[in-house]
Amino acid sequence: MDSYQLTCCSTADLSADYFQEKCIPYVPFHVQMDGKEYPDDLGQSLPFPTFYARIAAGATPTTSQVNVEEFKAFFTPFLEAGQDILHLSLSSGLSGAWQSACIARDELEARFPERRIRVVDSLGASSGYGLLLDAAWERRKAGAGLDQLADWLEAHKLEVHHWFFSTDLTSYKRGGRISPTAAAVGTLLGICPLLNMDHLGRLLPREKVRSKSRVIQRMVQKMAEHAQGGAAYCGKCFLCHSACPEDARAVADLVEARFPSLDGRVVINSVGTVIGAHTGPGTVALFFWGDKRTD
Repeated sequence: MDSYQLTCCSTADLSADYFQEKCIPYVPFHVQMDGKEYPDDLGQSLPFPTFYARIAAGATPTTSQVNVEEFKAFFTPFLEAGQDILHLSLSSGLSGAWQSACIARDELEARFPERRIRVVDSLGASSGYGLLLDAAWERRKAGAGLDQLADWLEAHKLEVHHWFFSTDLTSYKRGGRISPTAAAVGTLLGICPLLNMDHLGRLLPREKVRSKSRVIQRMVQKMAEHAQGGAAYCGKCFLCHSACPEDARAVADLVEARFPSLDGRVVINSVGTVIGAHTGPGTVALFFWGDKRTD
């Protein structure tokens, strides 16, 4: 088996225990809030309840990606130890981190000509990016080589579906994903936008659904329409939420009832501080393997 290290960014939004158990190193993005900078380290420096409570109280966090020098510092110890690297990056449709990782790769491969770094753009985010990472880890464990695994990821990454809804439109308005007028009308009428990730890795609004109960039903219906095998889907399903565990549990219960052949229970994670700075509280996201995203 090739000697290489599988790595990712913190924005895969899996638990700290997951990364520790799987021995997958991650490089953290950064969050600035109330005049202080925090690493996006899975809620360790800035606990998720504290983070979302401060947003609800009016704080407006900002984020910054991993830069070239940080990627070089992150990659170098593995190269010095004689390991190649397969780095799975947050979607280039949301961040410039993929480009920064590629620049770092080029500079380091010139410095370590005997070593190789493959950088794969996940075209995904949050625990959807994490679902792709999990599949990569499974294949790495089974003996897939560096190029074999990188090529598999490139061929299958658009099969990971990302569906999001939110009951709080404040952060979506601030980030420009919906207009101030749409946010005001949506809040008044109880409209919950349903969004998904397109084939370029961008998060786009798709439908306006009135009431939380209906958008939950609609989200799970999207899974029925797109999941590999339909109602017989037997893959893994990940969920994440931003300070709304009851809503996430409601989606998970519905998924588990509708897809009895799931590979295990639905895994529920928290939306991390970087993704959460843009969604705010009240967002639930559903991730599964489906047909290839084409738009």
